[in-house]
Amino acid sequence: MNGTVYTRFELLRAFRNRRFFGFSLGFPLVLYFVIAGPQRANHNFAGVGISAPVYYMVGLASFGTMMSMISTGARIANERQVGWTRQLRITPLSSRAYFRAKVLTAYAMAITTMVLLYAAGVSLGVRLSAARWLEMTGLILVGLLPFGALGIALGHVLNVDSIGPVIGGTVSLLALVSGTWFPITHGFLHDLGRCLPSYWLVQAGHTATGGSAWGTTGWLVVVGWTVLLVVVAAYAYKRDTGRV
Repeated sequence: MNGTVYTRFELLRAFRNRRFFGFSLGFPLVLYFVIAGPQRANHNFAGVGISAPVYYMVGLASFGTMMSMISTGARIANERQVGWTRQLRITPLSSRAYFRAKVLTAYAMAITTMVLLYAAGVSLGVRLSAARWLEMTGLILVGLLPFGALGIALGHVLNVDSIGPVIGGTVSLLALVSGTWFPITHGFLHDLGRCLPSYWLVQAGHTATGGSAWGTTGWLVVVGWTVLLVVVAAYAYKRDTGRV
């Protein structure tokens, strides 16, 4: 099996997964209309200078895309349980092609989530220039890199029974401390959130007003976590596949 065939297989399998459409697509979309709909006329949400539809569009996009990326771990855990990863090791598929397929599939799911939430935002009156849309999207895509690595690491460490609650709890906690549901402008949660890449996903919404979403701190946090989690994912993969 070569890398192209395996990537195609991963994409087909992921988009046939009903749980993906329920949690990564349907849940954030429904929440968006429930929360942002009644506040569509609020153009300065909680005093942060961003309209409520824009704030929740980006916040729930961060929630849904984090779930899409980390959910890669659930598929990996299932593959390990049924012996699929062991079968892959006797094929010509390289480790690099394996990781690339997992990350590309996760990004395809995340982009689908983003597109639907963008469309929902437009339906509630969100209007941005093409440059703002592109800048915001680019920042979110970069900010998702560490979560792709996290999903791969969890998939090679946890079993099928435990990974679901871990993924759900992790994404929920990250969303809480990162300002997905409401702006966090000071205090302990604010200081903690600034150390996490999920916080900077939400901050990408500041590009809508022409502001600077990420400064030096944001880039350092995202790059630092990406490097760390890539190393952890590689170690978890080698440790798992090295077992007899």
